[in-house]
Amino acid sequence: MSQLGAPTFPFKGSDGKYHIAYDLQLTNAATVPATIERIDVVDEQRRDRVLVSLSGTRLVDPACEFGDCNRLRRLPSSPATATVIGPQESRAVLVGIELDSLDDAPRTVLHRLRITGAANPGATAPTALDYLAAPVDVSAGTPRVIGAPLTGANWVALNGCCGIGTAHISALAPFSGSLANTQRFAIDWMRTNDDGEFVTGDRTRNESYAGYGQEVRAVADGTISSTLDAMEPNLPGVLPASDPRLAKTITVETVDGNHIIQDLGGGVWAAYAHLQKGSLLVKPGDRVKAGQVIAKLGNTGNSNAPHLHFQLMNGPNLVGSDGVPYVIREFGYAGFIAPRRILAMDDYASGRFFDDHLPAAQPRRDELPMNAVIVDFPD
Repeated sequence: MSQLGAPTFPFKGSDGKYHIAYDLQLTNAATVPATIERIDVVDEQRRDRVLVSLSGTRLVDPACEFGDCNRLRRLPSSPATATVIGPQESRAVLVGIELDSLDDAPRTVLHRLRITGAANPGATAPTALDYLAAPVDVSAGTPRVIGAPLTGANWVALNGCCGIGTAHISALAPFSGSLANTQRFAIDWMRTNDDGEFVTGDRTRNESYAGYGQEVRAVADGTISSTLDAMEPNLPGVLPASDPRLAKTITVETVDGNHIIQDLGGGVWAAYAHLQKGSLLVKPGDRVKAGQVIAKLGNTGNSNAPHLHFQLMNGPNLVGSDGVPYVIREFGYAGFIAPRRILAMDDYASGRFFDDHLPAAQPRRDELPMNAVIVDFPD
């Protein structure tokens, strides 16, 4: 067992909890199957303190589409169908820890495995095993505090952290001989109108979407590392990766469409993706200031509707880097969209989604909006 990605640290979510999220790889190097009974994440300094216990449906649950389930993954990251790991096979485990207070956060965690498997290299049958392994540093820094990448009301944090079933938290991908998840803390920002509709009128036109063409702003001072501004807009309602004709055109360079990578300093980069062609106002080497308009929101790359994919990462590569936690300095919490509504959404994002919209947004500071939260950004 070993960690996939870099050491991490807690951040405060819009749910009031402090979250720690990271991935592990489990490899059965023996000649007999191994079955996971339970994985306990424990405080390295207080090993009787269990921070989270993963077993049963938390590991495998074919009936569960979203939530605290299916944390055991076939590589690179589809849900496992059983807790058995065959000989010479590997699995990933998506770990999520929730804490009520930052004071409760450990510096390092260990993982107590309760499995049946090979007790030694010569074993010919599995036996019950119980051991500690895989120390992970979960106090490696503090979240970067950034400004908002957009302005105005009615922005929805789609595919946000940290429940299983969204596109980003489970987006482990192979790159340069290793697995990484650059999207672990990414958000797809998509806007509604005041009635909670993402799209009105002709759904096949990007211009019918509330967020299309909105100004994208730099979240901090920094230097532009790279850009892409050559991709044509997609037709709404079609995700290229799901279309055999279009899927073969997607590459590592184009999967995020027109994009900007910004070096924020201190080993952290920001990515702004799926931008409108011809809208980029910066080029590599440019110095930009927080709040500066740098592009417009579009629908390019592997995208089926206009939105801004935003993330922080520990390298300048959109695919091979590791996701970095962050918090937004100031925003209004305006409610949420229930997961069942998101799961039932069609490819055009049709419908009205303000069932749980608040009459007035609650001021929030230094938090990361969690999945499907409705956000009002400062103008």
